[in-house]
Amino acid sequence: MDLSLCEVSTRKELDAFIRFPDKLYSGRKYYVPALHRNQFYTLSKERNPAFGHCEARYWMACAGREVVGRVAGIINHRYNKERATRYMRFGWLDFTEDEAVLQILLQAVEGWAREKGMQHIHGPLGFTSFDASGVLVEGFDEWPTSFGRYNDPYYDPMLKSAGYAKTVDWVEHSIAVPPEKPQRVIALAQMVRKRYSLRNATLKNRKEIRKYTRQVFELLNKTYDGLYGFSSLTPEQIDSLTKEFLPLINPDFVSIILNDQDEVVGFGLVVHSLTKALKKAKGRLFPFGLLHIRYALQFNDTIDMLLIGVKPEYQNKGAQALIFEKIINTIYRKGIKYVESTRELEDNQKVQQLWSGYDFRQHKRARCYLKSL
Repeated sequence: MDLSLCEVSTRKELDAFIRFPDKLYSGRKYYVPALHRNQFYTLSKERNPAFGHCEARYWMACAGREVVGRVAGIINHRYNKERATRYMRFGWLDFTEDEAVLQILLQAVEGWAREKGMQHIHGPLGFTSFDASGVLVEGFDEWPTSFGRYNDPYYDPMLKSAGYAKTVDWVEHSIAVPPEKPQRVIALAQMVRKRYSLRNATLKNRKEIRKYTRQVFELLNKTYDGLYGFSSLTPEQIDSLTKEFLPLINPDFVSIILNDQDEVVGFGLVVHSLTKALKKAKGRLFPFGLLHIRYALQFNDTIDMLLIGVKPEYQNKGAQALIFEKIINTIYRKGIKYVESTRELEDNQKVQQLWSGYDFRQHKRARCYLKSL
């Protein structure tokens, strides 16, 4: 096959870059297209505030006029400075089952990495941890969750053949909601509330959530610092993420814990699963995608656990129980049957212990790779 490499430089090319997986995985039951508009905002230098500290280039591999692969190269200077490293990221990697296609894509990223004096390449990673990351290596017959993505099984062996080795895995769990409320969590929450003078913030609407978003993201920066691939969010990124996610949030599924000085010391956020709604939307909000999403936000028996964080000084005091108390009450009131954990590092025992005592299964695994130059 006669291959050529094209660097994305126009809006039309970026549109082809974004839509390529839709064609590659057409007919795959468990492939869920990302919203094209959101992808454009993420990849656009004019729209994404991450470009305040990131550089990025995008390439497509073509066989004649047909796109057969894509990849992004990203340098997150903030991440490199915080970790004292010189890493290039690759992301948005999709390709046909052809080693030559993968090679031409990775060589483009590696060449740019050497030009920029980078010492290592790792990925798939995005600009932030809120972008889809990892290559799926287990769970090809499972629906992806938020921040997850589908790919065919040949990705892992072909990346290994190209000299990329596993650096970390993320795992996901499906937790079945028990028939009755877990009274041990409710009792522990009541004890923690009294002993440490903690309380749940009153959140009747999204406007009341917005009052705490800056504190929540600042706490997220602290509690997620040190997790693989995470770089702290700037005020501009916080504002952008708030604008993106707030319309999707139901106040009943947000738990924010305050101390007696009105400081945020913990938070938990879940959302109704949008997977099947996005599948029906086919990457488009209009004319019907938005209707599918709105329906899923109202009528759904599955939720995705997006974020949870607790100040270090409260992590061994049972503050997690107080976070879950409100969410548990909402789960039973709304008839939720399943909770999907989003990607957790496989060695993050603190998070995985949250599911102990429940009927759960670890059903998906995604992998990040590393190559030294």
